[in-house]
Amino acid sequence: MGIYHRPGFLRSLNQAWRGMMYTLRTQKHVQFHVFAGFSVLLLAWWSEVTRYEWLILIFAIGSVISAEIMNSALETVVDMVQPNYHPLAGMAKDIAAGAVLVTAIQAAVIGMIVFAPALQRFANRMF
Repeated sequence: MGIYHRPGFLRSLNQAWRGMMYTLRTQKHVQFHVFAGFSVLLLAWWSEVTRYEWLILIFAIGSVISAEIMNSALETVVDMVQPNYHPLAGMAKDIAAGAVLVTAIQAAVIGMIVFAPALQRFANRMF
């Protein structure tokens, strides 16, 4: 076993970027959440949310995408360690997916709270 050399900052940044791009290319759920996040940002721009609301929305979107990337990483490790079905391996994957679900529900609630006034104004203009 060789001596581990810590990579420099730029190399670490490149590896992180490579991991993000890999998950974006290969994981349908990550693709969905990135699309949904982009859609929310367009709606935020259209509805002229406040600076504070922008911060909250960006944090919520980033949290969901980060949770999904971590879920993908855990699933990859579980598949590597346990390529055949095992109940505990399946449970580990389910627990990680549950964490993504909790984060997505939280983000959806945040979105409803932030966009409710703008959607109400829009509805009042339409009807």
